[in-house]
Amino acid sequence: MSIRHDVKRYPGLGPLTIFFFLYLYVPLAVIVVYSFNANRVAGVWTGFSLKWYGSALNNAALMSALETSLTIAAVATVVSTLIALSAALAIIRGKNVRFRKLSETVVNLPLLLPEIVLAVATLILFSLLDIQNGLVRLIVAHSAFCTPFAFLPIRARLQGMSLDLEEASADLYANSWTTFRRVTLPLIFPGVFSGAMLAFLISMDDFITSNLLATGGSTTLPVYIFSLIRAGTSPELNAIATLLILASLVLATAALLVAARGTRDNPEH
Repeated sequence: MSIRHDVKRYPGLGPLTIFFFLYLYVPLAVIVVYSFNANRVAGVWTGFSLKWYGSALNNAALMSALETSLTIAAVATVVSTLIALSAALAIIRGKNVRFRKLSETVVNLPLLLPEIVLAVATLILFSLLDIQNGLVRLIVAHSAFCTPFAFLPIRARLQGMSLDLEEASADLYANSWTTFRRVTLPLIFPGVFSGAMLAFLISMDDFITSNLLATGGSTTLPVYIFSLIRAGTSPELNAIATLLILASLVLATAALLVAARGTRDNPEH
């Protein structure tokens, strides 16, 4: 007989939980508040102002870095999601697949290795292949290390999906493509969308690989922000960080809504 414990009765859990969330979110709140500071000195509050948001949005170098990051993240998201979807279908739904566990481990290998190791290895590979275009190098590298992040939600969704509907589709003489398009894909779409959003955020957030592989004209947003930090913090930097927080919240909310809709439409999952 299993015994359920009320975790609320554990001594000290309440204060520890409060401390945990304060530790996570108070620094973000400070950044958001001081992004509206009128003073050029980031840590000295003198009044409310939106001028730093205007300054950030009118910064040509910042906009160029943002455009580069969005381009790389968009392409890497599409490529990595397609690869992850194909790998998940082959590994989870494939029949008579040899070395299934080994194949899954190979797909997830970038998660197990330090990013600096992957970044240096990728840099050496591109040097041997004489690939000098920074944008191409970043797109290929981001697509590679984003694939396992997209793979995990898709694999989980496929593993939790019953085969009954796919078998019913086959009984109705639907071919494999029709079954995938009309049955499988709609059911696993929340996982696909979550994987794509995760890959997009990981690509947008990456610094180590981007810093090693970027060339002139392919500076990404994290690399540009790092260059600003080296010169000292400023309200403009706080404004940029606040806009990134807002964008992350929007993407996370969209992913949660899609996942909740998928759960509501398919309560057995």
